[in-house]
Amino acid sequence: MATFELYRRSTIGMCLTETLDEMVNSGTLSPELAIQVLVQFDKSMTEALENQVKSKVTIKGHLHTYRFCDNVWTFILQDAIFKSEENQEHVDRVKIVACDSKLLTQ
Repeated sequence: MATFELYRRSTIGMCLTETLDEMVNSGTLSPELAIQVLVQFDKSMTEALENQVKSKVTIKGHLHTYRFCDNVWTFILQDAIFKSEENQEHVDRVKIVACDSKLLTQ
């Protein structure tokens, strides 16, 4: 696998997947090209996060569950507080998925 499918569960990723499915089902797009679009989407999102995001956020909360599988960490926090330079936000429950960015380029 060239990249992780980290961003496909986001709103934009799910909309892209649905649109590509519709295009494949209608014959407008080949399945192979749809897969290439999804792989490029993963690479583009990874590159954008590495090169364009400069903000720092601190997260504190109660660790409910954690898991490490296939070099991917998954954390579920309860009563989490996200703090940035500008503001602070409270979230009842949050799921964080993290992996080594070096693995994204393999």
